Amino acid sequence: MWVFPLAAALVAVLFGAALVRRYAGSRRPYELVWALALLMYAGASLAVAFGVATGWTSGEFRVYWVLGAVLNVPFLAAGELELLFHGRGVRWTLYVLLAFITAYTVAVVRTAEIHAAALMQDLPSGKEVFGDGTAAHRLPQVVAIPAYLVLLGGTLWSARRMRGRPELRDRFWGTLVIAFGATIIAGFGSTFAALGYPVPFSISLLAGICVMFLGFLRAARRREVAPSN
Repeated sequence: MWVFPLAAALVAVLFGAALVRRYAGSRRPYELVWALALLMYAGASLAVAFGVATGWTSGEFRVYWVLGAVLNVPFLAAGELELLFHGRGVRWTLYVLLAFITAYTVAVVRTAEIHAAALMQDLPSGKEVFGDGTAAHRLPQVVAIPAYLVLLGGTLWSARRMRGRPELRDRFWGTLVIAFGATIIAGFGSTFAALGYPVPFSISLLAGICVMFLGFLRAARRREVAPSN
């Protein structure tokens, strides 16, 4: 099972590197925000790979929970909002919000009490590790789920604006594929994690990020449109 999250981490690093290269050429800040989200995904996937392969430690689970269960989706959503709503005011509002969410998440998870017996499982659940209803356990529900809905809505809105424009056909389909990949991770992956099913969860980590990367590659194509007579 550790092979799938390890492969997911490698794909996420490649994806993040591609975004950094685009940012270096375009200087679009949302691409750098997305790259940070992908590096978080890679870190969380590595924590899962080590946890599954050698047994979970409290540090590995905290890294997985902070980077994977909570923070990477808000960063993706913030990048999408910055893409949709241009302006320095929007950008800095999002940055301040991200800084607050990050600091709060790290503080809560770092100081949260962990039930060591729960770490003996192949895929511990946050409910059992932190305790049902605790602040650390509720973080994905309070932060990640609303952020996913923002990401999904923003992505679908972007696709809707491109629909029917031949020169943006690749971006249109690529955007929809990215939304589908995010749904695999946030929907199926989160469900399997909550139920403690390590095999489908590990597979969903890899499948979701691969689908998102394929969507990005499709959206990044440049289509030449023949001039009209």
